[in-house]
Amino acid sequence: MSFRHRVGLFGGTFDPPHRAHLLVAQEALRQCGLRRVILIPNGVPPQKGDPLETGEDRFRMVQALVRGRRGLSASRVEIDREGPSYTIDTIRAMKDDCPEGLCFILGADRLLGIDTWRESRALLRSVPFIVAPRPGVSLSQFVGTPYDEATLHVLEMAPVDLSSSFVREMAEQGKDIEAWVPRGVAKYVREHGLYRAGERKGSQGIGGSYRQ
Repeated sequence: MSFRHRVGLFGGTFDPPHRAHLLVAQEALRQCGLRRVILIPNGVPPQKGDPLETGEDRFRMVQALVRGRRGLSASRVEIDREGPSYTIDTIRAMKDDCPEGLCFILGADRLLGIDTWRESRALLRSVPFIVAPRPGVSLSQFVGTPYDEATLHVLEMAPVDLSSSFVREMAEQGKDIEAWVPRGVAKYVREHGLYRAGERKGSQGIGGSYRQ
């Protein structure tokens, strides 16, 4: 199956989005010949606690991440949806808007747990998956059930070893986070006082980190 000219959906909590997210999106765009990649911050993660920052803040940080970067965009489809953010619902909702076809981008660590996601077998059959390598996850783990129902493409890149939780920890300690996030994201975090020690904002409820 060809990935060329398809639209890649890249979901995650993005709390905050960082340089590894950007690298994965750009490599998927380049290696697979995608028409574009849409980054989708999720609203209410079904299997995780509420994100530290609001959906609106996370969406605006994703906007800052992709600003000026050709082929990348942000969507608020999940943060505007009431209730839990299920990937299968997002794919179904976006298929009509993307007649060129969809694929879904995620880290290898998240793919390992996909059998716990809502309608996992239907999800695996619904679109091809573009997988970013992660430390400690062997490709041999994706042989047999349920992965034999999916079309998988693993990106040719070094395993991604950066997490949003690490960036949050650095921000909480008052450190400059521009080594791990683009300047626009760092500016948003600084100007809005995000991730400060002892502060927590209520979440408004598709990431990478992520989702189901």
